[in-house]
Amino acid sequence: MNLGIVGQAAGLFAVTNIDDILILSLFFAQGAGHRGAARRIVLGQYLGFAAILAVAVAAGFGATFLPESAIPYLGLLPLALGLKAAWQAWRQRGEEEAEEAVSAGGPRALEVAAVTFANGGDNIGVYVPVFAAAGVGGMSVYAVVFLVLVAVWCFAGRFFATRPVIAKALSRWGHVLLPLVLMALGLIILIEGGAFGL
Repeated sequence: MNLGIVGQAAGLFAVTNIDDILILSLFFAQGAGHRGAARRIVLGQYLGFAAILAVAVAAGFGATFLPESAIPYLGLLPLALGLKAAWQAWRQRGEEEAEEAVSAGGPRALEVAAVTFANGGDNIGVYVPVFAAAGVGGMSVYAVVFLVLVAVWCFAGRFFATRPVIAKALSRWGHVLLPLVLMALGLIILIEGGAFGL
């Protein structure tokens, strides 16, 4: 395995996925204390990232399953999930068990996957030319490195969510932060992509 390509792949992953650590931390905080939540979050992250890789690899070979004009509309996924989480938080306000009711066992794997995929829509545009230039062998190295780093990102997100100061803040404000971050992410994806003529 060429160490130069490994380093390039690690750098590309880090640059294009740095915002995922915040989102993962919020998901892990939401799932804290719920049996199986961490496993669902990791599974969702892998499902979402595998979908990003599949689209990027296919496009690297010349197949386009997702037209470039559709990518900005992926922002509707985190926007909708953020609105849903905000609605749940608003409905549960004032109740003693509000935090537990809002998290309802923590995030589901498919919700995490949807947010991961939507957030990575712009990554596809970066990955495609790199994959096309790397060829089959190089593309395989990129894919393996990326999938290993997804685990590192999950670990980092969980690590931050379990630090006492951060965990206390997230447990107190996570039910407000998660909807805000998801809605902001959705709006950023929509606006930067020019969806709906924005």
